[in-house]
Amino acid sequence: MIHVGHILESELLSYPLDSDGLLRKKKAVKRVLLEQDIQWLDKRIAVLGGSTTNDIQDCLELFLLQNGIRPSFYASEYNRYWENAIFGSLGLETFSPDIIFIHTTSRNILRWPVPGMEPQEIDALLQNQFEHFRAMWSQLSERYRCPIIQNNFERPPYRLMGNRDISDCCGKSNFIYRLNGLLYDYAGSHTDFFVHDIDYLAAQFGLSAWQDQRYWSLYKYGLSLKAIPEFARDLSHIICSIYGKSKKAVTLDLDNTLWGGVVGDDGVNSLIMGPETPAGESFTTFQEYLRDLKQLGVLLTVNSKNEQANALAGLRHPSCVLKPEDFAHIAANWLSKDVNMIDTAHALNLGLSSFVFVDDNPAEREIVRSHVPEVTVLDGSTPERFLELLDHSGFFEVTILTKDDLARSEMYRANALRTELEQSCGSYQDYLLSLDMRACIHSFTPVYMQRIAQLTNKSNQFNLTTKRCTESDIQRMAQDPTYITLCGQMEDKFGDNGVVAVAAGRIEGRRVHIELWLMSCRVLKRDMELAMFDRFVDECLAQSVDEIIGYYVPTSKNSMVRELYGQFGFDKTSEDEQGNTVWTYYVKDHIPKNKVIRIV
Repeated sequence: MIHVGHILESELLSYPLDSDGLLRKKKAVKRVLLEQDIQWLDKRIAVLGGSTTNDIQDCLELFLLQNGIRPSFYASEYNRYWENAIFGSLGLETFSPDIIFIHTTSRNILRWPVPGMEPQEIDALLQNQFEHFRAMWSQLSERYRCPIIQNNFERPPYRLMGNRDISDCCGKSNFIYRLNGLLYDYAGSHTDFFVHDIDYLAAQFGLSAWQDQRYWSLYKYGLSLKAIPEFARDLSHIICSIYGKSKKAVTLDLDNTLWGGVVGDDGVNSLIMGPETPAGESFTTFQEYLRDLKQLGVLLTVNSKNEQANALAGLRHPSCVLKPEDFAHIAANWLSKDVNMIDTAHALNLGLSSFVFVDDNPAEREIVRSHVPEVTVLDGSTPERFLELLDHSGFFEVTILTKDDLARSEMYRANALRTELEQSCGSYQDYLLSLDMRACIHSFTPVYMQRIAQLTNKSNQFNLTTKRCTESDIQRMAQDPTYITLCGQMEDKFGDNGVVAVAAGRIEGRRVHIELWLMSCRVLKRDMELAMFDRFVDECLAQSVDEIIGYYVPTSKNSMVRELYGQFGFDKTSEDEQGNTVWTYYVKDHIPKNKVIRIV
């Protein structure tokens, strides 16, 4: 998250939103955001609207800028979303979108069931309505091959039959419920198709407040003006997740944050947690939510002013849902919490912007906020408030969920064991050999497409080209015979790291141009890049390629690979004022580089 001053950050861009203030000050907020000295991720977003979308675009832009994405927009004419998709649009084709967002609401349903209609007739009506949208998604996917985000449908503003409206097949509520179900089934079976859940948003916001008949009549707004910032913020979570902008870890204080009481003063047996008391149940509910986040791949860490033994004793309390092994890193000491945050980020090899810090003490929160501003700090003092802020702020939006995500916490815990081993070895080479590393390197295959796309969007340190790809992009590379594609899995005696390395190059004649070369931070400095390059050269030889052209695109985070090509024996052929470099490697001169990883 980009910090643009306390007022903008806490009052206008963070949950809970001040919608009126944001709408009034959106131009000033945009100006300040654009003044930030960062490397922007530029994305073209097409908005195909079934209602007026101007203010939605304006607010969406702010939330994307806040997260480092600088959008440009194409907007369809009012209520021409379907025609743009089915028949094509020169403007849209020229725009060449990176993402297409379809903004429809229940007002865009073409025909509703009416009382007395036969069930078979309603079934046909439902299928016709779904086909109206399915044909549009199919055309857009085929023509533009980019992620599509589609609103589901919120409940109607009134119920003609009262409570029966949801159960009777003639009810509008029932019709929307069934139509949404078809939409979810489609999303579950199609790549790069995402549902924006405005049905939930409308319920959370209040259905009567969500829609405003006056604004529809006057301006054709599908939702009330006050609901637009909340709508745009939630939509931005999907886009940020697609491009790897989600957070990765929650760092927790312990005393009066994870449990009630102070373990060092009150003793373990006096801590408040568990279902026996209302206060204890609140802490338990918060712990259960954190446990569920961990199961989605979010890392949990501890940053507590405590003796290590006391912290571990609290976590081993019978009523504590979270145990020591649930945490990827535990810093329980008397150091300043900003120092512990930096140490934790270093230990896990994550950027500070990956962390959300939770602490009931406002003084500790301010220390972290002031000294490590990259860390997102939650303002709250109760477990109920912490849970609400974590859940509604969209830090951990899931668009892709892989097996590697589900095992992430265990992978990072295994890294801690590797660090201990490294400290006990006589030399770094001895340490690498003692890991007994094994790698499987192969072409892109369907089962790993999601993980490969995810890595292109989340890997920042070891990433030479910084090209961000959707799953559709990865599929196209895999199917194109002019591409060499490789992904690498690695395991050692401490566990399986999953898919951790990706390389792809486009063949032109007897040259191959590297478009992707990246690796997960959790296997840095273990020579996996050497094993990948050896295999890449083997593929070049099989394809009669003589030269490999490598590209380095500098960012604020990938300086560690600035000279990687040179270290591998490439010749630098050009460098521009921005530090972009081009390198050439002659395949005939290759000498295998991997000495410590066994290829299986």
